[in-house]
Amino acid sequence: MQPEYHQAITRRPGPGIVRGLRERDHGDPDPTLAHDQHEAYVSQLKACGLDVDILNADPALPDNVFVEDTAICLPDCAVLTNPGAPSRRGEVASVHEALKRYYEVIHRITAPGTLDGGDVLEVGDHYFIGLSARTNEEGADQLIQILNEFGLTGSTVIFSGFLHLKSGVSWLGEETLLLTEGFGQLTAFSSFDQIVVPDNEAYAANAVMINGRVLLAAGYPETLALVETAGFETVTLEMSEFHKVDGGLSCLSLRF
Repeated sequence: MQPEYHQAITRRPGPGIVRGLRERDHGDPDPTLAHDQHEAYVSQLKACGLDVDILNADPALPDNVFVEDTAICLPDCAVLTNPGAPSRRGEVASVHEALKRYYEVIHRITAPGTLDGGDVLEVGDHYFIGLSARTNEEGADQLIQILNEFGLTGSTVIFSGFLHLKSGVSWLGEETLLLTEGFGQLTAFSSFDQIVVPDNEAYAANAVMINGRVLLAAGYPETLALVETAGFETVTLEMSEFHKVDGGLSCLSLRF
């Protein structure tokens, strides 16, 4: 079963987003357009029934709009990450302060472990943890130990071709995954019902299911048709400016 979410934490994009990390050059994002796209995203979270805690941008931290990478929100505790990119580690402190309003128990991933929230895919009581340039085995092991303390399980996934695990796979509830063809061939996901996005629409594999509604990036009609044919209610959102700095829909919020 997909959990019912009640709360989200987001952070506004600031002008510094033009300095955001990226693996490929797709041009600099437009801060004004990024702000407008983020506002539409927040509006949709609210339409899905969430209370949204919006943090202010920190001009010294250009990637901090991607708040998902800073924490893992479990049912009974939160886990602060240790982001793999050193320039992003300063983002965690303010998210910690925000999470204190909602969680009594907060754990932390510590060095030499590194972990980005974008590498952690929740599927019911199990969490798949992608080993990437941002998340290492030590960080994954620390998270698995915390999961086990709360009656949850975790396992690691080795993948390639994407910055984060959730760049290429999303859980849509029950036994359904939205993923790229390459991710669909991974043993970890072979037993699931798969909606496979076309190679030319790989960005659309990063989606968010919230309280029965699937949020998808706009501009990917084949993926949209596949998800709707599978019986899901959908909403599309413009993500062009966040795509330029390797961000997707899931990256923009912590949902719990």
